[in-house]
Amino acid sequence: MFKRAFALLGTFVIALTLILTTQTQAAIKQNHSKYNYSQTPTIFLHGYGGGPSSANNIIAAAQKAGAAQKVLTAHVSRSGHVTLSGKWQTGKVNPLVQVLFANNRESNYNNDARWVKNVLTTLQKRYHITKFNVVAHSMGNLALMYYEVNYGKQRSLPQLQKQVDLAGHFDGILGMDDKANRNHLLANGKPQHLNSSYRYMLKHRNNYPTNQVDVMNIYGNLGDGSNSDGSVSNVSAQSLKYLLGNKPKSYVEHMIKGSNAQHSKLHDNDEVNRYIIQFLWGK
Repeated sequence: MFKRAFALLGTFVIALTLILTTQTQAAIKQNHSKYNYSQTPTIFLHGYGGGPSSANNIIAAAQKAGAAQKVLTAHVSRSGHVTLSGKWQTGKVNPLVQVLFANNRESNYNNDARWVKNVLTTLQKRYHITKFNVVAHSMGNLALMYYEVNYGKQRSLPQLQKQVDLAGHFDGILGMDDKANRNHLLANGKPQHLNSSYRYMLKHRNNYPTNQVDVMNIYGNLGDGSNSDGSVSNVSAQSLKYLLGNKPKSYVEHMIKGSNAQHSKLHDNDEVNRYIIQFLWGK
């Protein structure tokens, strides 16, 4: 009786394993007619209070399209120590790495930048990466920008290739240091009002790589008269263009409109997913 039970259990486990394996393989089946593949990882940086759900929708969309494959999660402790989970057999799979900060409410962007550096140096030591892409949401954008203006001149570090900014509050947050329709862009694209973090990045922007990074800036407009996604004004998001100046290899913006353009919904938006997938890996 026990032998039969164990045999049935074994059969069930094997069948379940085959089903899950088949589903996984189907989800990440590559489409070489639509996408380019490489070993360059794309890391996901969540926003203030964010976690796994911040990037899960985008990752799932990329895998379903056959454009990329999640390989690792990088857990960053409060002290900045990085622990990797998952399995990455290096190859041309467009690997995705989800970064999760234990202190997901750190508003000192210099600390955030140092943690990003720790993630990249860990990947560099373990997997010998030399290049990387980033998809950042909300505060993750400031973590990335502070990383670049603080460490961008260090050529021994992995080099940023493509940068997707989603709902970035580069020059203020509504209800904190910004108000709806208070700020505006001058004729040269510079915002009229500059907050302290924008001033810092502007002062150090020469450290950002020259003619190396393709940038896509996506922001939301609810259409309610606030010209914002409810948390970040369009001016604050668009101020990135002036901040970067002539540094990027290319720069493009997309405004997402309607109720699904709300700040926290932008990372769960099908239109956004299509833009990101095409920009990062499309032919």
